[in-house]
Amino acid sequence: MEFRYKPSKIAFYTIAGYAAFSVLIHLYTNLFAGYGIFRDELYYIACSNRLDAGYVDQPPFSIYVLYINRLLFGESVFAIRLLPAVISGAVVFLTGLLTSRMGGGIYAIIVSCTAITLAPIFIAMNAVYSMNTFDYLFWMLAIYLIVRIIQDNRKRDWYLLGITAGLGLLNKTGFLWFGAGLFIGLLVTNPKVYLKKEIYIAGLFAFIVFLPYIIWNFTHDFAHLEFINNATKFKYSGLSRFDFAFGQILIMNPFSFPVWIAGLFYLMLNNEGKKYRILAVIYIVTFMILFINGHSKPEYLGTAYAPLLAAGGILFEKLFAEKNFYRLKYILPSVIALSGFALMPVVLPVLPVESFIAYKETIGIETGNSESKELNELPQFYSDMFGWENMAKTVSDAYLKLSPDERKHSIVLARNYGEAGAIEYFSKKYPLPQVISFHNNYWYWLNEVTKEYDAVIIIGGNPEDHLKACGSAEQISLIENRYAMPYESNLPVYICRNLKINIKDIWNEEKRFI
Repeated sequence: MEFRYKPSKIAFYTIAGYAAFSVLIHLYTNLFAGYGIFRDELYYIACSNRLDAGYVDQPPFSIYVLYINRLLFGESVFAIRLLPAVISGAVVFLTGLLTSRMGGGIYAIIVSCTAITLAPIFIAMNAVYSMNTFDYLFWMLAIYLIVRIIQDNRKRDWYLLGITAGLGLLNKTGFLWFGAGLFIGLLVTNPKVYLKKEIYIAGLFAFIVFLPYIIWNFTHDFAHLEFINNATKFKYSGLSRFDFAFGQILIMNPFSFPVWIAGLFYLMLNNEGKKYRILAVIYIVTFMILFINGHSKPEYLGTAYAPLLAAGGILFEKLFAEKNFYRLKYILPSVIALSGFALMPVVLPVLPVESFIAYKETIGIETGNSESKELNELPQFYSDMFGWENMAKTVSDAYLKLSPDERKHSIVLARNYGEAGAIEYFSKKYPLPQVISFHNNYWYWLNEVTKEYDAVIIIGGNPEDHLKACGSAEQISLIENRYAMPYESNLPVYICRNLKINIKDIWNEEKRFI
């Protein structure tokens, strides 16, 4: 018998209100606050200028979407971040619908939507353009389809789930964790489903959608696997299992902890909630995969919390239905809301930078980063929004010091994709030559180098090392920015002439997939 679901008007408007609020806080920040374009956004724009079936550090879905977004709206910071703002609202809306569909009333919707809307990690992931924005969307779409399958048992939902999973993988390979959770979850809760053909058709759909990136890796020496291995071994080697586990409480807001823990209890042990136990299994399996890895960032699990918040909201609604607890019911969402607003400036640049530094010191928050890098007064997430235009202008000033003939045969060598992306992005504003780097997909783009160069403008390094590859290394200027990451400030800019070696000759030696 088919389950007929239609939310009440008040439920729909409550959910829509939360979704609109999520969109508005990001639009406000993008219009009236914010600090500047983010390091990874510069790289994504560079990728969208070179459409391909894959990239070293990511599948292509978000890059193609960015390409279309740029065609429609341009590449201002507001235009680039418009879609993440809208998608944040869509995820909140799906969370509310999921809560209602699983049997939650208005109070349950208020609890779950408050918790997800103001979760620090959710706000941060939608503050800039990245694959993570879409990761939240595909997780929620897949979860919602699973609940529809449980309730309605329609074949078309299986097929939609397969396509959603394929797109999720084509956006971020970490969606494989969802796939593992779904596989084990079905095995634990409903093993007979593996006798039905629709699950295999759904799997085939997912495979076909993801196939282009599989082929790309086969034809590029499994570059993505090399990237993941290097990132785990070097970039995130300082992270521990304790950092990952304890980080779950922090990224979701400590005051939301009772809600998602209650959600796990409701899904695993409650007689009504056990109907949706697979949602808990997906979370647990994903948690265990990341925990066993040993060097996982806490935010990797952020996408898995919305169904737990929905279930937790339902359980608290049932608890507070008792007369003895009725007057306490709105304390929980109020505390989550107040703490969420208090933490918001830490993950969304709503305050001027000096005001944020003072605020951070007042509330006593220590900022760290998962890459064990030196920080200044700002967390890395904010520091990576500073200094890029100044860097491009400083390099442009060095470029203009070259003779007209040298400019025709010059190139910029950047140390990482952020620097290289900045040179490309601001080349529309400042006179700049072609830029190259050995970092991630820029290493493959060295194929774009088609001629010999008389002068190379190098960002960073020291003259002793540069003189190994060129006849002279003249420091022209210094890149400085108080708020940029320390390793992106106080950087000398050199003009190197009389190259002793062809750039492509050191291609393989300098490859950096990390």
